[in-house]
Amino acid sequence: MTKIGYARVSTNEQNLDLQIDSLTKEGCSKIFREKISSTKKRIEFERCLEYLRPGDTLVVWKLDRLGRTTKKLLDLVDELQVRNVHLQIITLGVDTSTPAGRLFFTVMAGLAEMERELIRERTQAGLQAARARGRKGGRKPVDQDTMNRAFMMYEAKMTVEDIIRTLNISRATFYKYLNLRNQEG
Repeated sequence: MTKIGYARVSTNEQNLDLQIDSLTKEGCSKIFREKISSTKKRIEFERCLEYLRPGDTLVVWKLDRLGRTTKKLLDLVDELQVRNVHLQIITLGVDTSTPAGRLFFTVMAGLAEMERELIRERTQAGLQAARARGRKGGRKPVDQDTMNRAFMMYEAKMTVEDIIRTLNISRATFYKYLNLRNQEG
């Protein structure tokens, strides 16, 4: 039985050291590392899953390193179980090689999803309260003078990269206003 580790942080600015140290201490012979949001395609995670063999244990530092929804987490555990691969979550003390570990994992996955839903509900309630007081969220719209200058630069054959850098607007904003202009004209 080999322990294979997976460590992930969401952004390049974050550090994997704590997870790597914990996975090493748990005896992982190989550790897959990734700096990417869980909502994106996780190539190293897919490589890790391909690497696992029957009898191996996938070790992660924390539950949320694997996924965001209970369904995805349970699907993953089912897939691992079919392949005779166990799962160990260090911070929870969970090991799915035991019936108690599988039950505990299912309960914790449900609680993690509920926590995310509660956060989302509180955020929505806060936004509604702010709107009721006349405040709007999001970025302020780019003023028309800036966009007129952007279109003049565009028509003068400047690159979009040069335009957005010069005017300090995002690429998405430029194309959004360009599409609106094209629809009107």
